[in-house]
Amino acid sequence: MAQNKNALIRYRTIDKCLQNSYRNWTLEDLIEACSDALYEYEGKDANVSKRTIQLDIQLMRSDKLGYNAPIEVYDKKFYRYEDPDFTITDIPLNENDMHVLSETVEMLKQFKDFSLFSELGGIIQRLEDKIYTEKTHRPAIIHLDKNDQLKGLEHLDVLYQAILKKMVLKLRYQSFKANESSVITFHPFILKEFNNRWFLVGKKNKKGNILTFALDRIISIDYDTKLDYINENFDGDAFYKNTIGVTVLDEKHIDRIVLKVDEKNAPYVLTKPLHHTQRVKETLNNGAVIIELSVHQNFELERLILGFGEAMQVLKPISLKRRIQEKFQNGLDMYNSQLSASDALAASKKLVKNGYSILNDLYTRNEIRKIGKELHDYFADNNESTFGKRTLLKDIPSLKALLFNENLERLVRTIDPDAFLVKAIYFDKPDDSNWFVSWHQDVPINVQEKIETDGFTSWTKKKEINSVCPPEEFLHNIFTIRIHLDITTEQNGALKVVPGSHTKRFTDDELSVITANTRPVLIEVREGGVQLMKPLLLHSSSKTQNQKRRRVIHLEFSSLDLPNKLEWLERDTF
Repeated sequence: MAQNKNALIRYRTIDKCLQNSYRNWTLEDLIEACSDALYEYEGKDANVSKRTIQLDIQLMRSDKLGYNAPIEVYDKKFYRYEDPDFTITDIPLNENDMHVLSETVEMLKQFKDFSLFSELGGIIQRLEDKIYTEKTHRPAIIHLDKNDQLKGLEHLDVLYQAILKKMVLKLRYQSFKANESSVITFHPFILKEFNNRWFLVGKKNKKGNILTFALDRIISIDYDTKLDYINENFDGDAFYKNTIGVTVLDEKHIDRIVLKVDEKNAPYVLTKPLHHTQRVKETLNNGAVIIELSVHQNFELERLILGFGEAMQVLKPISLKRRIQEKFQNGLDMYNSQLSASDALAASKKLVKNGYSILNDLYTRNEIRKIGKELHDYFADNNESTFGKRTLLKDIPSLKALLFNENLERLVRTIDPDAFLVKAIYFDKPDDSNWFVSWHQDVPINVQEKIETDGFTSWTKKKEINSVCPPEEFLHNIFTIRIHLDITTEQNGALKVVPGSHTKRFTDDELSVITANTRPVLIEVREGGVQLMKPLLLHSSSKTQNQKRRRVIHLEFSSLDLPNKLEWLERDTF
């Protein structure tokens, strides 16, 4: 251990002792404490002489080290700080210190543009701010963003050393898409930072593509000493020359990106270019500009464009323009489909009062597409007719997670906190069908098996499904949510209902009189919307007037279990 380091340990040990005012410190006590401290750091006995500690105390008292420590002797043998709050670890910088640090800061600034020293930029600024604060005794001027929760930084030094020493790595890695981690043999080339995240760039093998792994997804690092390191002299500057971010899907394919920036944001883009290839193609009369970049299309480019919102428009290429347009549309759908607690409560009250209610935009277009694809794939794989599927979630359980999004769960719980699913049916009116239904009430329920029970009548069995008409009180406890996968209008078979007709079960004669003397309400629902309905609500549909498809998922809920040994065909929580 260097002598100046030994001295520093002694100074800090003496300082720590003298801060403890509850003990009387003799010169021998200080010698013993310093010897113990040096043994702890050095690992062997160190002979600290009386003369050494006396000189240390003299230096600490002086201005030579900048401490000016107020060490005094009392009762002719004990040492202490005259100021009990003093410590050498809280010494303000003197003018010479600040001069030296200022010069050092200027020197360190030479490295600020090197990717390896990107983290150093913040340190330099904080150091400059510290010097300014010490000079003026004013609050700090510079406040830098920092993320104390950022993961993976602990791997930086290990990976840097591995690249420097050309070591092959065994990385235990788990991407955000993977369910489990896996061990990857990797030849690291460079470390790259982008948008406050660090990435490791390299190859799995000699013939493989350049890959990028985020440090915050690395679980552990080991070495493979049996493999020879791939020494390709990888040039990161050349590889990422035409890249925004870290994703390079095709190194050779570079696109000409043409963007229009509105007049308010044009100055920001001109003074801080999006990429070094940025060129101004045209300045419009209103102050907007059209710029051109020569870069790879990737996720980071899309996120950069999206970050400007309505202030930036993609003109070329068409493929990028359509992707950005789709993302904006999906974002708009997401905001439009947010179901508030008040909206859910209002729909629930309408259901109770009128027997029906409509909520449009309960699902986004993207969610509807995923539900439609799941249905299409199932029927295509199983060669089944799509007109009606009465055991939907039993046969396609993967649909459940798609159907029961946050909005549907909130809606069901608002209507009845104790509700559970008792029926899931899929109806698909093809585009060449004139299918319709006459006026009726949805009375039958589906049960697992036929068990004769008082009050349960009109047993039927169709396609191995047992149906029965329960007592009326059971029907009042049921509600239906009809999810529309296509826009539903009068032209393609939208339901007509008689508001308020859900309070009792009618005879055939009563039903005929009511429907003949009542003007029904047409229920038109947008794609991604739902219709709430009580089973006893009188409803029908007319023959379709156009040849448009209409797909509806019919979900029934109840909070009453059946009596005796009867069980619902489906009884599922969510």
